[in-house]
Amino acid sequence: MKPLIRYIVPVLVPVAILLTATRLLLTPLFVNIEYHTPGFPDDPYGMTQAERLRYAPLALDYLLNDADINFLGDQTFDDGMPLYNERELHHMHDVKVLTQQAIKVWLGVLLALAAIGIAAWRLGAVAEFRAALGQGGAFTVVLILALLVLIALSFDWLFTEFHGIFFEGDTWLFLYSDTLIRLFPMRFWRDVFLALGGFVLLGGLGLWWWVRPRVNTD
Repeated sequence: MKPLIRYIVPVLVPVAILLTATRLLLTPLFVNIEYHTPGFPDDPYGMTQAERLRYAPLALDYLLNDADINFLGDQTFDDGMPLYNERELHHMHDVKVLTQQAIKVWLGVLLALAAIGIAAWRLGAVAEFRAALGQGGAFTVVLILALLVLIALSFDWLFTEFHGIFFEGDTWLFLYSDTLIRLFPMRFWRDVFLALGGFVLLGGLGLWWWVRPRVNTD
């Protein structure tokens, strides 16, 4: 059991923290905050902030609900024009598949950590489990600092590589006049990566601090 704790838990912890932070960002609250940040670019094609705040949460709803692509395909602007074109709908379907898979992995990792923690408690290996959690927290900090350095050096490269890994070909490239770009410009995604990095960094540091050995001063 102890080797399982020593080698598996530190690997699961960064995944758990990263996916927890990702799930926190998949909320209308984050979108609302982002649209109200100073300097957030206006839509050059005239979509108002109120319209953005109406349409953007629909994309989040689609990623998290059980509906098919018609959920977005049936959405229209006030003038009756479709909100998304076929290329955008295809991409959103791919994003939903990735999102749903990530959520399953997230829940599986949390359950695995909980199961290992319970087993460690029953077998008297709580100290080893706490140490492994702390190692996982420290490992998370190292990984996320490396990510933040990449964001600072070349966010465009990181953004491109991310899409190259998870999506086929150039299916994620759109015109500036497409709704996805108008709702979620590059500034939005830069801030997503920064917020994700900040949440994960705090999570890793917080976990490491919480489980660190306490010095008895009595």
